[in-house]
Order: sequence, then structure tokens, then C-alpha cells
Amino acid sequence: MEKRYWYVILTYIVMQLSGIIGIPILLYFGFGGEDYDTAFTLASTYWLIISFFAALLMILYILRQDIKDRHLADQRSSGASAVGWAVGGVFLAMFAQGIAASIEINLLGIEPGSENTQQIIQLIKTTPLLIIVTSIIGPILEEIIFRKIIFGSFYRKFNFWISAFLSSVIFALVHMEPEHLLLYSAMGFTFAFLYVKTGRLLVPIFAHVAMNTLVVVVQTIFAEDIERIMKEAEKMQSFISFLL
Repeated sequence: MEKRYWYVILTYIVMQLSGIIGIPILLYFGFGGEDYDTAFTLASTYWLIISFFAALLMILYILRQDIKDRHLADQRSSGASAVGWAVGGVFLAMFAQGIAASIEINLLGIEPGSENTQQIIQLIKTTPLLIIVTSIIGPILEEIIFRKIIFGSFYRKFNFWISAFLSSVIFALVHMEPEHLLLYSAMGFTFAFLYVKTGRLLVPIFAHVAMNTLVVVVQTIFAEDIERIMKEAEKMQSFISFLL
């Protein structure tokens, strides 16, 4: 792996750990008011925005030479094909996620839902500006790290299947939810496929951004409607069970 890629990974790690210092600094200067719990939540949210944005700028600067040649060698698809795969990749990612979730629930007995996602949704409800991080900056950084650098480094030595498997497992483990290892790996595998299929990093970035945005929209704007539908479905199921 080239030296600048190690700098990128180091920047990403520092960003993830920077809250240890950044959040107390914001609290020290009275950010968020006098109530500690509210102040801590706001400080954590705004530090996420600050740190992710700063990391993105730094990583783009480190990779300024790569940006000029941002495609996989000899595998760049046409513009029209890339657009098609970008849009189709969203549905492909949803399909992969659905299969993985079904296996987790029905075969492995894992409860549906992500604690990590729920925590992020709560923060977004407090500070909607965080959507910029979860829906745009976060996916861009993850595709640069896990697809371009990690998958790309493996792909120079191994075939697609081994490279996609290794990078996807790393991608899953970084999300710190080992019970959903299969779910995150399926997503990582899909994004790696889109990258290799088109040779354009922007394609998995688009699919990743769209997926994250969809999750945020569904669980914030339509959260009450979904909850009402689920309650009505439970009532209907109970009624049918009573009749039988």
C-alpha cells in the first residue's frame, strides 16, 4: 500500500477518536447551554460534523493526485453505463441488504434493527444538520477508505471474491455491531462489485449515499406512519389468530 494511503487511513482513525478531545473542548467553552445532558448531545453532534468535514478536506488533499485518475485501470465504463449502474446499484444494495437481514432474522435468530442507526437517528432529530454527515460525507469517506484503498489494495494481489470478502468484513467490523456482520458485509460486497463493474468510485458512492439517505428519510420523516402501520398489522394479525 502506498504511503499516502496510510496517511488517509490514519486521518480516518484520528477523526473517529477525535471526539475524546473535541467534545470536552466544546463543553469547556459552554457550548450547548447549562444542562449537561443536552449540552453533551449537542457537542457530540456538532463535533461529528466538524471532524468529518475536516477529515474529508484533508483526505481529498492527500489524494489530490488520485482524483485526477480516480478510476480502476482499464475498467472504466461509459458515462451512460455508470449512471445506469449507479441507479441500479441502489436497488442491488437494497436487495443484498434484504437477503442478509432475512438470513440474520430467520436462520441466525438475530433481532432486527441497528442500535447504531437508532442512536444516529436520535441525534439527527436533535440536530438535522447531521444529515450532511450521515448521508453525504460519511459514505464518501467510507467508499474512499474501504473500496478505493482497502479493497483496491487487496484487488492488486487477489481476485475479486477474496478482495471483496476481506474488505467487506473489515467494513462490517468497523461499524462495531458484530451481530450484524453479515448485513454490513453484504453492503460492502455490493459496493465493491459496483466499483469493479464500472471502474468508477462515484458509482458506489452514489449508491451508498442513496441508501443512507433513504434510511434517514424513512426513520425520521415517515417514522410515525411506519409505526402506525406496524401497530395496525399487529392488530390484524391478532384478530386473524382469534378467528382461527
